[in-house]
Amino acid sequence: MSGDGPMNGGASVAGAGPVTPLSAAAKLALGRGFRLQWEPAQKAHVLLYPEGMVKLNGSAGEILKRCDGARTVVEIVGDLESAFATTGLEKDVRAFMTVALERQWLEIRE
Repeated sequence: MSGDGPMNGGASVAGAGPVTPLSAAAKLALGRGFRLQWEPAQKAHVLLYPEGMVKLNGSAGEILKRCDGARTVVEIVGDLESAFATTGLEKDVRAFMTVALERQWLEIRE
């Protein structure tokens, strides 16, 4: 999760603000008004909302497509680590989720 991805996507969402610390048991889902889809022309996942679109890097797309409102943060991290045969992703995944919550791309459904 480098600094060149969705966190610098240029999206400006009204009402975005600070978020409380993210619980490991939090269940995240796309924020209201947002839709995630694969865009063949962009060769990337994009996050659509009424005022525009954010092109996501591969890591962001993989995280967001797992935020279904049913899985916890810990489950999402575990699924990503399993899918990509790696460990140690929690810090980066949580950092992205925090930014996504601030931008209202995600919401907590505990």
